[in-house]
Amino acid sequence: MTAAETAAESWQRWTEARAAAVSAPHGPLALTGTYWLGPEPEQIPGLPGEWWATDGLIRLNAKTEYGIRLESGDTAGALDGEVALRPDTDPAPERATLGGLRLVPIEREGELALRVFDPAAPARTAFVGIDVYPYAPDWAVPAVFTPFESGERALTVPNADGRERPLAVTGQIAFTLCGEQYALTVSRAGNRLSGVIADATSGHETYRFRFVTLPAPDAEGRTVLDLNRAHLPPCAFADHFICPFPPPGNRLPVAVEAGERHVVTAEPHGF
Repeated sequence: MTAAETAAESWQRWTEARAAAVSAPHGPLALTGTYWLGPEPEQIPGLPGEWWATDGLIRLNAKTEYGIRLESGDTAGALDGEVALRPDTDPAPERATLGGLRLVPIEREGELALRVFDPAAPARTAFVGIDVYPYAPDWAVPAVFTPFESGERALTVPNADGRERPLAVTGQIAFTLCGEQYALTVSRAGNRLSGVIADATSGHETYRFRFVTLPAPDAEGRTVLDLNRAHLPPCAFADHFICPFPPPGNRLPVAVEAGERHVVTAEPHGF
């Protein structure tokens, strides 16, 4: 078996895992709402009780008959009384359930929201698959990561919900593609690197922008940019995600005919 065949088979397993993950019962396709909360109790469509946010926590006045339970299983019965749930940025986040719904508190730049995931969401039930370009080894190129001397920077970029938010970036990768040299601004994602990019296919042949993930760079900054694994952001699967758009300089002038293109559903799909 050649190295190219091994890489192609690995990529095929990756595409299958991606489709399985996004279509999981509480995967991205199941998100039906992100509800930003303030200090005053309010109702969330489709949920019982009143919800609000104070002191970094999502709060609920619960009653046993509501049937809301902690997903962790720490409590055998339904929640009762005033309940506080820790968001996803907490070292010990908490999630709740209501029947088949998953209720996930989140925090973004100090603001708190509750996300509702419903396995019966129309986007999930209509999902057929993710359209991808065929694997091509030429789209996997060596890259060199150079961290910013000043350390992490925060770039303000538009998000899919129309708001601008800071995007933490840590350096740039340099690489050669189609005979030309390019650089992309990237972030740390654990030991690996991640970036938000667009190219000449964006918005017509592919979704408006895509994400890339690179292996951890070695001691000399060497890594690999495999555009065969350029993947759709969560907001391609549900409108209620707040994905960042590409930062300045991360729009490649070439047509990157590699990676994921768009979501395929049982209904006519538009970009």
